[in-house]
Amino acid sequence: MSGRGPSRRGLLAAAVLAITGGGAAGASAVWRLTSGGESASDPEGRAASAARTPSPTPDYLAAARVKIEAYVQRVGNGQVAVAVKDRESDIAVTVGDARFQTASIVKVDILAALLVRAQLRNQKITDSDRRNAKKMITASDNDAATALYHRIGGESGLTTANRTFGMKETNPKASWGMTTTTVADQIRLLTSLTYADGPLDEDGRAYLFDLMSQVEEDQDWGVPAAADPGTTEVYVKNGWDTISADGGLWQVNTIGRLVEPGHDWLVAVLSNHHRTQAAGIRKVEAVAKYTLDELRKIPTAPTA
Repeated sequence: MSGRGPSRRGLLAAAVLAITGGGAAGASAVWRLTSGGESASDPEGRAASAARTPSPTPDYLAAARVKIEAYVQRVGNGQVAVAVKDRESDIAVTVGDARFQTASIVKVDILAALLVRAQLRNQKITDSDRRNAKKMITASDNDAATALYHRIGGESGLTTANRTFGMKETNPKASWGMTTTTVADQIRLLTSLTYADGPLDEDGRAYLFDLMSQVEEDQDWGVPAAADPGTTEVYVKNGWDTISADGGLWQVNTIGRLVEPGHDWLVAVLSNHHRTQAAGIRKVEAVAKYTLDELRKIPTAPTA
């Protein structure tokens, strides 16, 4: 933990590596109909069957998706994409399939590749690797990222690791910050890094997310803005840069995870074409918060 006072961030219990207003079921709700067999010659049977047939259930997720899509289009004008997945339910939504430069969010990918590489070789990462990993994730240090990018084999190493993570739409570049990706692929990455049967062992998962819980205060934006009073654990990595091909306008991205009772949200918001970094931060935070607010309104089955 960063020790910055009353932060909501939670530490994972594993040891650090030694190496949605007013309800979504409105007029726009889509309905799932449950059909039952009945005999045309048996009206009493039909009545009994109808009594046994559950009432139609509103598709809250479809209704929420419509609202989120409209909001993203209104505020993003094609320059924002968002994806969210709840690990505790079947709630998931993706709005936007454009590719964006990663900027520094790729640093999570680089660290995951380093950990998988060491794990496959039955090795521990070195003290130097650990120092660079901490600087790269918590302070977004670019020199540390470059050193670890070389350690994993650059483009080819990250490409190989991304196949392990199930990623399909991320293209590593020689300059790591120019790597391109989609929100869907960032959710694939976060998914692979959070499940017990994923490519990282328990220590590796604990180490990576522990660092993502300790980002420096001036970088504690993006996904954390979507936390609510019940959120117990917050993990984030942000990326930002000016894009010469976009007239020097700003790329601003945020990926992370919010854990709260009944939910474990994986979140990615990618955006570009901002006049200032601050404007980009405001936009990705607004999109993350709106999306989570709508998805939290969806009823979920109680956990056992």
